[in-house]
Amino acid sequence: MTIRESLELREKEYLSPYASLNMASKGRLKPEVECDIRPAFQRDRDKILHCKAFRRLKDKTQVFLSPEGDHYRTRLTHTLEVSQNARTIAKALKLNEDLVEAIALGHDLGHTPFGHAGERALNRVCPIGFEHSQQSLRTVDRLERGGQGLNLTFEVRDGILNHQTIGKPHTLEGKVVRLSDKISYIHHDMDDAVRAGILKEEDVPKEIRDVIGCTPSERLDHFVHDIVTNSMGKNDICMSEPIADAMKKMRQFMFENVYQNPVAKSEEGKAEMLMETLYSHFMKNIDDLPEEFLNLLSEGEPREQVICDYVGAMTDRFAIAVYEEIYIPKSWTL
Repeated sequence: MTIRESLELREKEYLSPYASLNMASKGRLKPEVECDIRPAFQRDRDKILHCKAFRRLKDKTQVFLSPEGDHYRTRLTHTLEVSQNARTIAKALKLNEDLVEAIALGHDLGHTPFGHAGERALNRVCPIGFEHSQQSLRTVDRLERGGQGLNLTFEVRDGILNHQTIGKPHTLEGKVVRLSDKISYIHHDMDDAVRAGILKEEDVPKEIRDVIGCTPSERLDHFVHDIVTNSMGKNDICMSEPIADAMKKMRQFMFENVYQNPVAKSEEGKAEMLMETLYSHFMKNIDDLPEEFLNLLSEGEPREQVICDYVGAMTDRFAIAVYEEIYIPKSWTL
């Protein structure tokens, strides 16, 4: 018996009857020789951790564009916080921690530079649309490994695709990540907003503070404990009505005071213009794309999709550099 097989048997004995088991996975898009040490979901986690799209997350905006200071979240630190919260919940509920971690680490791989501003811009100019959860799935299925993809399991792919509010994951682990994504950004975006001087903790309405606490850490603790308490022994991941209602109100408060705040978002119009301009440039100058993206075109991929693949995968810094190279005279940047 291999190490992997013994780990799979241990899962069957220890995990919740509602957990996703490696031995019961629906498999991959293409057959693949099993590892003798790592079960499938752990292997998927490792594939994501080592891929180029994951490394690019460190230079992609979470909420604040080019903030003054070193302690603001990036798309990478957001991803790591989602993973940690999801693993805490999964461990308490005896769900598959490797599956949860793989979904969490991969859920935002398709996110654009400049946060949701970049996503809005590409969705506006591309006739086939652009949505980051779908692009995250395309990243792992098609774009990584020079167009070969990572060949992940169905369960990880499903969790990545369905991590947003409107998503309906097929596994409890996917549902854990879906909720963890929300509680993570509520936690850290409020923390960053206070750091930026946009909000003070006392700005949070008292009706919310009375239910889930007065600091980001208190709120995070309330959310995690509530999910664990209300999901224990159930074939579902859920929250109590008072906490769920408070989270909904907190999200609305964040949208009104941070995500749509003119101070926090004052530069986003420029970022959207930059993204739209890059998209337009490559539509008119398709041969300027790197070879790996031209190869996608030669394989029959739509031009609009391939340009979104390239521009959407850029980091903030690289997108600015490409824009400057195309449109700014070199003498102006000296």
